[in-house]
Amino acid sequence: MPASQIMDPHPVTVRPTDYIKTAAGFIMKHRYRNLPVVDDEGRYLGVFGVNCLLKLVLPKAAIMEDGLENVSFIHETLPDLHKRLREVENAPIEVCMSTDIDTVTPDTPLVETLLLLYRTRTSVPVVDSESGKLVGMISYWDAGEKILSA
Repeated sequence: MPASQIMDPHPVTVRPTDYIKTAAGFIMKHRYRNLPVVDDEGRYLGVFGVNCLLKLVLPKAAIMEDGLENVSFIHETLPDLHKRLREVENAPIEVCMSTDIDTVTPDTPLVETLLLLYRTRTSVPVVDSESGKLVGMISYWDAGEKILSA
C-alpha cells in the first residue's frame, strides 16, 4: 500500500507571503502541528508550524544556538509572550518556515511513510517527484484513522 492511500489530498496550505497571524489562526483553530507552504503553482516549499510560533515568542536568549543552558531565571508572563507574537504577526511566514522537512511521494511504501511519521513526529508532506507539487499531507490522525478502520 502506498502513501497516497492514507494522505489527505486536500490539505490547508499557505503561501510564503501570508501573514504569521493567518497561519497561526489555522494552526490553533484546527490543532495542526504544521501547514504546508506552497507557491502560486502549488509547488511545495516547506512548512510553517507550531515550532515556528514557539521560536517567535520565546526570548532570544533562550533559543540562541550557543545561548543559555538554564533559563529558569527568566520569568515571562503570558502577556509578555503575546506582546512578542503581536510584534511579528504581520510578517510573512517565510521568515520562519522550515524547508528541511522530509517528504514522501504518493508511491512511497506505507511502512516507510509511517516510519518517517514516527521518527519526525510531525505531519509528512506528500510531493509529486516530477512537478514538485504538494499532492497531500499525512498526519497522525490520517494514519490512525485508516489503520483503525481497516
